[in-house]
Amino acid sequence: MSSTSQAAQITAWLRHIHALAGEIGPRGSTTEGERRGSRYCAEQLTGLGYAPQIEGFDSARSLFLVHFYVAACMLAAFLIYPWAGRSSAGLALLLAGVAMTSEVLELLFRDNPLRRLIPHGRSQNVWAICEPSQQHRQDLVLMGHVDTNHSPLIFRSTRWINFWRIASTIIFNVFMLQVPVYFVGVITPEESIWWFSIPSAICAVLLAALMLEAELAPYSPGANDNATAAGLVLALAEVLREQPLPHTRVWLVCTGCEEVKHYGAIDFYRRHASELHNPTALVFEMLGHDGPAWLLKEGTIGFFNYHSDPELVALCEQIAASHPELGGHPTQVGGGHTEMADALRAGIPAITLIGLDEGGTRFGYDGPEVYWHRIDDTPDKINPEVLTRNYAFVNAFIQALDYRASTRTP
Repeated sequence: MSSTSQAAQITAWLRHIHALAGEIGPRGSTTEGERRGSRYCAEQLTGLGYAPQIEGFDSARSLFLVHFYVAACMLAAFLIYPWAGRSSAGLALLLAGVAMTSEVLELLFRDNPLRRLIPHGRSQNVWAICEPSQQHRQDLVLMGHVDTNHSPLIFRSTRWINFWRIASTIIFNVFMLQVPVYFVGVITPEESIWWFSIPSAICAVLLAALMLEAELAPYSPGANDNATAAGLVLALAEVLREQPLPHTRVWLVCTGCEEVKHYGAIDFYRRHASELHNPTALVFEMLGHDGPAWLLKEGTIGFFNYHSDPELVALCEQIAASHPELGGHPTQVGGGHTEMADALRAGIPAITLIGLDEGGTRFGYDGPEVYWHRIDDTPDKINPEVLTRNYAFVNAFIQALDYRASTRTP
């Protein structure tokens, strides 16, 4: 790709970012803003000559309410426990068990009792297909989400992100330990058991306060997170329309409701995973301030982690070695997931390209501001030089993936 055409694509990418985050603005999951963002993506794809599909689905409207309900259950268990001996201890155990079962299932992207209490709404995915110019040997899913999250206190700065990462781990472990403590209270008359639940009650109050504040915070305009991703899908759609890959059918997917546990990506793979031939998924996240970087691992707490496909990691390493001027590097996300997790759960090799430094968002993260779930995540913060590096890396990755397909026996 010539430097002139690349410059034109960066201009197009910036135009999409400004349209989504500037003109449309906040795009909360299932809101009118998200619907406008999805319509914009569909209109752009139509204008490029594609036949985009808009697929609706039901989704929860909140990321934070499940965790608020978990905190409320744990606090109620603490208050109920001493009322009536083993009977109230049994009720406290039941509440704690429901809370932590729901929490674990939520972290695993599974339905759970407390999730059903959350208000739901309608959302949509927008997707189109670019057919290969020669023999079809593989499919590539390019995915970026349209919706934006609230802008809570716990994402206001890197220090707050660090605090939340540590606090959420402590709270989760304290809650998990509380379940066997209440079980002991059911089978023994020992009254001092209740005193061991005081740390759980303190954690419940803290979690409830943080989640309520998060739920009431305004939605982010979402320039970096994640108009950069949806905008890149649209920019690539333009160049692929003019220069389709020889052997790769490309699915251009702009998802809804990623911010509330990935309802859009889950719905896409539920509908279309069986249609994909030798698939690979390439997910885009927060590409406006740093990068290019590829995820090695993402997750929340302990065993709720997903690892990128090793072959795709090796491909990123090769591109970084061949193009040192781009500064490509590995990274990881602690305290969150990308839509890579949904592809991996569907059995599809996947990797996320993300705008983070090599430290990633882990314990002790002290890197540059990532504008992640923030009210000041506006288009004027986007760095065109960073976009240029990320675009070049993505283009090299896509071309290398197609070349790899051409060298394999069909």
